Amino acid sequence: MHRTASSSRSALSLRSSVRHRVASRGLTLIEILVVLAIMALISGVVIGGTMQLPTARLKSSATMIASAVKVAYTRATATSRDIRLVMDFDQQAIWLEQSDVPMLVQGKDREATGGADPMTTKEQQAIAEGERIVKGVPIQKPRFSPIDATGFGDSMVIKGKKPLQRGITFRSVQTTHDDKPRTEGRAYLYFWRGGRTELASIQIRIGDSEEDYQTLSLEVSPLTGTVKIKPGPVNLEIPTDDKQKSDREESIF
Repeated sequence: MHRTASSSRSALSLRSSVRHRVASRGLTLIEILVVLAIMALISGVVIGGTMQLPTARLKSSATMIASAVKVAYTRATATSRDIRLVMDFDQQAIWLEQSDVPMLVQGKDREATGGADPMTTKEQQAIAEGERIVKGVPIQKPRFSPIDATGFGDSMVIKGKKPLQRGITFRSVQTTHDDKPRTEGRAYLYFWRGGRTELASIQIRIGDSEEDYQTLSLEVSPLTGTVKIKPGPVNLEIPTDDKQKSDREESIF
């Protein structure tokens, strides 16, 4: 009888131990599943955020350039001074400059300055070579100097220049005074007193990507200074009379 009771107690103790182990294992499994679910959720958020950040910086840079175009157009009209927007491929930055005398932009300008006084060493060498070939009397060129301008971009200012967002670069810039898109050095977009600018296509991208979906293009209207931001690379198109009329009627930016 004593042996039977002892056996019963042993059986109960064994069953309790087994149940405890099963419960412990079940609880541990549940915890692992919960941890895995949390890790998957966090990874998804991180990966999604990482993919969105460059796109957000690309859009922010496009908005900054569009705002700079608007500021330059308005300033040229208000001050009766010629203004230009400088886009530097080496520094990946933009800034505004103002001329000391009126100027007429020269079309198909191989020096990229449009007939203004050269600023960089490369531009100076190109101007000198052009004058050597022509061998004519040098014509005084308008000189542009940087100006303090506000109202475009919330990025930090480095020596009066506003850089594009981190990881964003110029892909190409072409205006009506260029014979082909600029992909290095500096590109210039001019604004004249009286309310006119150049037709332009400004392309910016994420890093050095050649993928079209990682590029945004800004089209500038020469009659109104309005800007259209479009996905992908959009090349410069010479407008027809119908397009010019349409540009007068619409205001995109």
